[in-house]
Amino acid sequence: MATLTRRKTVPASGQKVRNRDGLWAALFLGPQVLGLVLFLLVPLGFALVLSFMNWDPLGEKSWVGLANFAAQLGDPLFLRAVWNTVKIALITVPVGLTLAVLIAVGLNNIRGGNFYRVLYFMPVVTSSVAVALIWQVILANDESGVLNTTLQRLFGITGPDWLGDPELVILSISVVTVWSSLGMNVVIFLAGLQTIPPQVFEASKIDGASAFSTFRRITLPLLSPTIFFSTVVALISSLQAFDLIYVLVDPKDNEGAQTIVYRLYDLGFQDFKWGMSSAASILLLVLTLIVTLVQFTAQKRFVHYDS
Repeated sequence: MATLTRRKTVPASGQKVRNRDGLWAALFLGPQVLGLVLFLLVPLGFALVLSFMNWDPLGEKSWVGLANFAAQLGDPLFLRAVWNTVKIALITVPVGLTLAVLIAVGLNNIRGGNFYRVLYFMPVVTSSVAVALIWQVILANDESGVLNTTLQRLFGITGPDWLGDPELVILSISVVTVWSSLGMNVVIFLAGLQTIPPQVFEASKIDGASAFSTFRRITLPLLSPTIFFSTVVALISSLQAFDLIYVLVDPKDNEGAQTIVYRLYDLGFQDFKWGMSSAASILLLVLTLIVTLVQFTAQKRFVHYDS
């Protein structure tokens, strides 16, 4: 027996609404997509192609294959810059996030927390150039250096050259980096703490758990998604360190302060070796992708998304 099926028809008014919604969506998303293509995908593709070429602005392009990558991986200056960048990341990420978690936990339980949030967040909204200039005065190795002058007058200690000594410059850069980015991490962790149900802490008090035990067994596991997010962002940011270092120190005369981004800047805009600079940028991209992939793989073991 044959059955008749009735096809649902969309009213003309409903179809007009859908078309209008699609038009508005395209209108709002269009500029973002256009900006993504023009300012991210096109430059990335151009840099990838350029990394296989030998080209300076006044010469002609010539295809060299993987020679630029081999040259960078065999360049002591580039390898030194990679090691400097890794050292900055190994210092700033764990130290900065640990301090941010502890400060956020403290601010979450005191009155007037908003005032302290503003104080901690002020360096974040301050220009990195201004931050670098302020710390230049603090760490200078002459009579204008606030830190060394204080050490000399109060304790009779002659302070080192914080920004000129290759053995200390990475530590100085790391301190400034942690100070300038601490407020952002504090605000992020405060937001994460406020998502934890207060009933969980009340139950731990009833069970007689100590403050440290509550922090280790309840706060940290429930805060682990926020910690994971901040770790990924902080590591990527540390691998891209440039502007603060460029103003704070003169990396051209101090190889101990050169980072990967400074090397590709120096190759591209000082030596005009655009192929070499593009190869260095692609190597930085690969390094960032590897580090991020390792983090996303490892997060399955220590990140708890269920409350």
